[in-house]
Amino acid sequence: MAHGTHDTTVPGGSVAGLLLAAGGGRRLGGRPKALLTHRGRPLVEHAVRILRAGGCDPVQVVLGAAAAEVRARAELTGCRLVENQDWPSGMGSSLRTGLAALDKAAPEASAALVLLVDQPRIGAEAVARLLDAHRRGAGLAAACYDGERGHPVLIARAHWPEVAASAAGDRGARAFLRAHRGELTLVECADIAAPDDVDTPEDLTLLE
Repeated sequence: MAHGTHDTTVPGGSVAGLLLAAGGGRRLGGRPKALLTHRGRPLVEHAVRILRAGGCDPVQVVLGAAAAEVRARAELTGCRLVENQDWPSGMGSSLRTGLAALDKAAPEASAALVLLVDQPRIGAEAVARLLDAHRRGAGLAAACYDGERGHPVLIARAHWPEVAASAAGDRGARAFLRAHRGELTLVECADIAAPDDVDTPEDLTLLE
């Protein structure tokens, strides 16, 4: 896919961006990850821009920790916001919440591209590569880094119910992707992105 294009015509419709931004930053002393500062603005804004620039439409954000503060401080116009009341139980509940909301709100979406808010070194190019894989027929795709599977992950609509059923605790789609390894297209992204996540105070150096 050529850089700078925003063609979202894929088999059966558009690809929805699903941003998981509910984490409370327990290992960061309780600083909600969505509100960490990156390039002068809340990290959640950066992640939304990445999804849009990569070609996702619509973009849905799952909020949890400090949801009211995120709504007040972050510029998220045009995004669909959904709150996961069960966010302390882990990422699995956010993935379930997000897919259920997308199922109702985005009937035109042929797939969801799942991005985590705390991986600032994943950019629009990685998103675009996964959309391109879907355009060429992949129903399940994941970015990989030197052969190791990571995020973002693209999940075709037909798989949403099974993914939601398997998402538990801090495991999102991991069990599902392992069970469907044979159908999974790995898209190498190590040349354009890095999967480092912001989990501990030491990781705050990843932010600019």
